[in-house]
Amino acid sequence: MTAAAVVLMVSVAVPESARAAELLVLEQPGCAWCARFNNEIAPGYPHTEEGRRAPLRRVDVTESWPADLAAIAPERLTPTFILLSDDGREVARLRGYPGDNFFWPLLAEMLGKLGPVPAM
Repeated sequence: MTAAAVVLMVSVAVPESARAAELLVLEQPGCAWCARFNNEIAPGYPHTEEGRRAPLRRVDVTESWPADLAAIAPERLTPTFILLSDDGREVARLRGYPGDNFFWPLLAEMLGKLGPVPAM
């Protein structure tokens, strides 16, 4: 079986609904609040329930807006956090980083808009 056939089989076997939600973080070089988020939250984020439910995806606002995010309104204020559902729709947006004490409760409120956590 060729590699192309394997890729085709895998893409057919994995439904679009298996795609995970994402937490976009819009950032730019020199952003002090982005750096603070990167020091306080980002290192541990993938190891949290929140990080497993909505993995972090970084978008540099000084570069071209990603084509797969065409339906999402760009933002110049950084950092901005945009929660996308598993089908790529915007669910919630948080402008600015409020510090680690306030970030987690605000993120929980955002994630609550996704609905109940799917059963495993």
